[in-house]
Amino acid sequence: MTDVPEIDLTDPAVQRDPFTVYGAARELSPVARLTGAGFGPYWVVTRHEEARAMLGDPRLEINTGSFMRPDVPEDCVPYMRSMAEMTGPEHARLRRLVAPAFTPRKAAAFGSRMEAIVDRLLDELPERTEPDGSVDLLAHFAKPLPIEVICELVGIPDADRPRWREYGAAVLTGHGQAFADAIPAIIDGAKAAVAQAERGGALVSDLVRVMEEDGDRLDDAELVTMIWTLVLAGQTPTNLIANALVTLFAHPDQLAALRDDPALMPRAVEELIRWCGPALLTVPRFPREDLEIGGVAIGKGEPVSASMAAVNRDPRVFDAPDTFDITREQAVPHLGFSHGPHFCVGASLARVQTGVAIGAVLRRFPGLALAAEAPYLMDPGTLRLASLPVHTRRAG
Repeated sequence: MTDVPEIDLTDPAVQRDPFTVYGAARELSPVARLTGAGFGPYWVVTRHEEARAMLGDPRLEINTGSFMRPDVPEDCVPYMRSMAEMTGPEHARLRRLVAPAFTPRKAAAFGSRMEAIVDRLLDELPERTEPDGSVDLLAHFAKPLPIEVICELVGIPDADRPRWREYGAAVLTGHGQAFADAIPAIIDGAKAAVAQAERGGALVSDLVRVMEEDGDRLDDAELVTMIWTLVLAGQTPTNLIANALVTLFAHPDQLAALRDDPALMPRAVEELIRWCGPALLTVPRFPREDLEIGGVAIGKGEPVSASMAAVNRDPRVFDAPDTFDITREQAVPHLGFSHGPHFCVGASLARVQTGVAIGAVLRRFPGLALAAEAPYLMDPGTLRLASLPVHTRRAG
């Protein structure tokens, strides 16, 4: 077996600066071994070309047993297996049916409604929440935004939205009793949205109407599962927006360029996803047979992830990869939304939501500045902040 570097996920250095640790491993080998308490053989791909190939390789599949689930009531079980956990023809069928509801055109058309949500949240933003006069933009803006967007998409009635905000906060924790309790409540709300689809949100209406030429369509259980999955996966912009603002604060020249030319926002969003996207490791894939990746032997059933911290700064693909540049023209796309059959179906929505949110914050607060260091949580799988304390100065 080819010698490969080892990365200990319990090492504080990995959690403090994953880009340096994974980047060093990338320059030694296209594949590294992850170690840590309770791990057997676990591999991580560190180079862009090999990661792209791995994510699209039909010999590797997502194993439903790799997903952590809380205990849920028996009547919720039929809705717990999402499209992300399917492979082969089963996955391809669902993907084909839902994709028309998530096109870039549909996402752009929903942009004005996202703008209204963003404006309302910024109107409601407290002037200060901390003794030093700062406000936590993560807690009071980035966290509530995605669930508000999802409620609008799905058509959750205004009277029910305060409860859905609580569900969104619980889902963001990813664990615990509140998370477990939120699941049946979200599923019940999704069932109601499907039952009232003709009066529901744009997304549910699109999903209900969508039909293939052969007559195939989503059944009610599949629709409910899709809504639940959207709530779970749709929290991504929370961390992306917060990470993006911290990154822009750390690069004042790029922040100034974006303020001067808002038309740069689409490129800026792509560069921000490449630079500080929240996913550090992809969902693991499991080979159905022994194989090699980058000359490294991987055994059947041994989990393999891709390191976004490494592949999205691979100098073999990106010019000056360690330079943050919102004018970058990316001839080869980043892998921040994965690749292949499991490319994030909601990527266009996340892109639009992130651009709308950042643009509105920069317009509203011309004097926006960090009030203190924005600490990252010690999470080996996700780049996410504990808080985002800022001082604001409203425009006008």
